[in-house]
Amino acid sequence: MGKMKLYGAGMSTCTVRVLVALEEVGAEYELVPINFQIAEHKSPAHLARNPFGQIPALEDGDLTLFESRAISRYVARKHKSKADLLKESSLVEASMVDMWLEVEAQQYNPVISPIVYQGVILPKMMGGKGDQAVIDASLEKFKKVLEIYENRLSKSKYLAGDFFSLADLSHFPYTQYFMTTPCASVIENYPHFKAWWEDMCARPAFKKVLSGMLQ
Repeated sequence: MGKMKLYGAGMSTCTVRVLVALEEVGAEYELVPINFQIAEHKSPAHLARNPFGQIPALEDGDLTLFESRAISRYVARKHKSKADLLKESSLVEASMVDMWLEVEAQQYNPVISPIVYQGVILPKMMGGKGDQAVIDASLEKFKKVLEIYENRLSKSKYLAGDFFSLADLSHFPYTQYFMTTPCASVIENYPHFKAWWEDMCARPAFKKVLSGMLQ
C-alpha cells in the first residue's frame, strides 16, 4: 500500500483538520490540490470520492473516506502506535475524547464558524464583505461556549484530560482563523483557554500545517 492521498486545499478548514492529524502521527501522505475556481470539487472524478462534492477526501489503497472528522479518526486509529490520539485502550479516557470531539462538532464549531466565514473566508477567499451583525451575534454565543471551556481547562491541561488528544487537535483550523480576526482579543478574558491554545500552537505539526493556511 502506497502513500495515502488527501484531496483538498491547504487553506481549507476541513482539510487542515486532517492535515494536522496526519502530521501529528507522522503519516506518509500526499496532498492532492482540488481547484475550486474551476469547480474541480464537482467533477465526476471527485464526486466519486465524495458524492457531496466537498473536501477533503482520503484514498488509502482501496479505501475512500470523506468527512474530515471521520478521516481524522481513521488516521489516528491507523497510526495509534505512533501517537495515541484516541486513547482507546482506556474506556474512560476514550469516552472523554469522544465527548469533547462531539462538543467541538456540536457546540464549538457552530458558533465560531460564522465568525470565520464572515471575517476571513468571505473577504479573503471570495472577495466579499463580511456581515458585522452576524459576527457580533456569533461572538456573544461563542463567549458562552468559551466560559465552559475555561472552566474545563482550569481543571485539566487538555480537554479530555491531562493528555493531548484528537479532541484538542480538531479545534485547530477554525480557532486559528478566528485568531486572525479582530475578535481574537476576546481570549484574553479566558486565561486557561489561552494557555491551552498557545500550547497547541507550539506543536510542530500545527506549525507545519499553518504555513499553507490563509494569513
